[in-house]
Amino acid sequence: MAEIPQIGQPAPNFTAIAHTGQAVNLADFRGSWLVIYFYPKDDTPGCTTEAKDFTDLLEEFDRLGVKVVGVSPDSTKAHCKFIAKHDLKVTLLSDPEHQVAEAYGAWRLKKFMGKEYMGIARSTFLISPQQAIAHPWPDVKAKGHAQAVLNKASELIIT
Repeated sequence: MAEIPQIGQPAPNFTAIAHTGQAVNLADFRGSWLVIYFYPKDDTPGCTTEAKDFTDLLEEFDRLGVKVVGVSPDSTKAHCKFIAKHDLKVTLLSDPEHQVAEAYGAWRLKKFMGKEYMGIARSTFLISPQQAIAHPWPDVKAKGHAQAVLNKASELIIT
């Protein structure tokens, strides 16, 4: 398990397949701000809330020049169904081997009903145009999170 990247550290490089079938990597975002958020599973209540909230705020992120990408272990096919069902506008990346999540420290030991297992810990990273971590959110509650990320991006970009 990788450490959770901290402010000022280089953002871990990644390559993953988007719901469009296109390979996406960190270098594609050089020169732009990027929000990369990790979530456990398409079409579950918290993950749906988070994806819809990022979609609802996407125009505001765009105005700031911030790209938004979600990452989960789900397949591109599952992502397409999730996007269609909820009219999502964010790019979703498929990480079935959880390599991207591991690089960002989002693949962690979790507990549920007394059982321990490895899984995605809902987490988000704001990455600067120089591809350094500008702000990490290692343990996220879905409700209101997209707005908190937008607020932090606004604060860092405008100041």
